[in-house]
Amino acid sequence: MNATVRDVMTTRVIAIPEDADFKQIAHMLAKFRVSACPVVSDSGAVVGVVSEADLLFKPAEPDLPVGLTRLRWKLGEESKATAVTADQLMTSPAETVTPETPVAVAARVMQDRRLKRLPVVDDENHLVGIISRVDVLSVYERPDAEILGEITELIAAEFGLDPADVEVTVTAGVVTLAGSVPEEKTALELTARIRHIEGVVAVRNRLADGGKRALPGRPAGPADRSCPADPAGPAASPCRCWLAA
Repeated sequence: MNATVRDVMTTRVIAIPEDADFKQIAHMLAKFRVSACPVVSDSGAVVGVVSEADLLFKPAEPDLPVGLTRLRWKLGEESKATAVTADQLMTSPAETVTPETPVAVAARVMQDRRLKRLPVVDDENHLVGIISRVDVLSVYERPDAEILGEITELIAAEFGLDPADVEVTVTAGVVTLAGSVPEEKTALELTARIRHIEGVVAVRNRLADGGKRALPGRPAGPADRSCPADPAGPAASPCRCWLAA
């Protein structure tokens, strides 16, 4: 499963024209209980995004500066504190994605740009939907049984392993691997690959190699309860450093 923006986006989008005035924008945001809206041109192309944060410049307008600072303020770009229409208030250009963009990429853009939503546009930059943080997180609603099925197929098809040699359990998106694999490299590659399966929250590696030797990332056995991260000596409970693997 490789979810794209098309799979999770909302197609009913509230958009605002460039010439919408301050009160119209505030009314739309309040009426539809959204914190931001795409701004579109007459042709339907996305030209920016206007948010509650943009509108807040108005009530928080600072005192007008004096002297040379006042002159530079006047000659510079018009302040959002004095803006009255969407094209003056909006953040432009808008950060957008297409319906074919992988959900993981959209999530990365939101995280890197600190955005709560992204307009979704077609090849001509026309608005076709919007994707929010909630939409992105919806991939974690994937059933455990479905994740388990994909992992089982992955083990046999991509790694050429006998699924009977690798015990896989999935609980609330957390995958636990037990059993044995031919070598350490295989275990590490398998673990890394499973981490990128959609819906997987974490992977716990308890695999051993063909000789039953515990691989890195597997918890210490009963006879070895010391924690390598604790220079003071034996841990009070079995080492669980493997959880970070």
